[in-house]
Amino acid sequence: MFEVQNYFLAIILCFLAMICWGSWQNTRNVIKRPWRFELFYWDFSVGIVILSLITAFTLGSMEPANRTFVQDVAQAHLRYILFAILGGFIWNLGTLLLTAGIATTGMAVAFPIGGGIGWILGIVVNYIGQPEGNPVWLFVGCAVIILAIIYSMLSYKKRSVFQQKSTKGVIYALMAGIFIAFFYRFVMMSVGTDISPSYTGGALTPYTSVVFFALGAFVSTLIFNPVFMKHPVEGEPVTMKDYFKGTSGMHFIGMLGGMIWCLGQVLSVMSAKAASPAIAYGLSNGAPIVAAIWGIFVWKEFKDAPKGTNKLLGLMFLFYLIGLALIIYSRYV
Repeated sequence: MFEVQNYFLAIILCFLAMICWGSWQNTRNVIKRPWRFELFYWDFSVGIVILSLITAFTLGSMEPANRTFVQDVAQAHLRYILFAILGGFIWNLGTLLLTAGIATTGMAVAFPIGGGIGWILGIVVNYIGQPEGNPVWLFVGCAVIILAIIYSMLSYKKRSVFQQKSTKGVIYALMAGIFIAFFYRFVMMSVGTDISPSYTGGALTPYTSVVFFALGAFVSTLIFNPVFMKHPVEGEPVTMKDYFKGTSGMHFIGMLGGMIWCLGQVLSVMSAKAASPAIAYGLSNGAPIVAAIWGIFVWKEFKDAPKGTNKLLGLMFLFYLIGLALIIYSRYV
């Protein structure tokens, strides 16, 4: 398997992961026909599984001196497999809620709130699990990100009053953030440090952990997505008959969204050893910044917002960027 050992390379990969995690939702937005998020999510989950297997049999199986994906599965212990599956299961429920929030409030708001809460809580959880980096600067960065979340919520409140929007999407985003905060720690608990072919301790390589994570996410979809279909957050209930009315192009775009997200997960987990789980998670989860940029400048979600909203959005961006810089700096002091 390919291993990342250089901190600078790990930082670059975490930024790429951030772009992936902040951009996957665009695939739903580019579908021209009305396509409910519950239907989109089936293809999204399949896409995650597909890319996890592709990377496992490519990046996860190169370098003869290291353990291949097949060798890793053969020596894996059930306990570590279940950690990865649980991480996927929890993450998927949070992402379903986040997608519901996006469907009702837009990317520019749901992502900064749900992703931001998942971001700061996740940094705390991962730092407790493996304390690396200067805690003062790390948590000052978290505090600054909280300010960004507050300004994001204020901007939505200002827009929702002006446009008579429902605030239930904010509630979905808040709930999503709580679930998302804990998934990465379970994934890291499944990953070992020894990647040699002779290892028999049962812990997984990063690539194998992503495969079982993806399977856990898919099982979670099988359980929770039918509930969202029957009791939707917007519109009338939908069925699998509605899913099969979609075109092949629509299904492919949904799977592409899952593959984009999974690529971010692979890049982040690859970097965790060199950067530390807390910092890798913290950098990768700068995704709310990316999503807000898409929502504001590409999808024009605030084009009719009242005067003063742009100032709130500007402060949101500023505090997100400051918080991100402090998280990076925490590794050097």
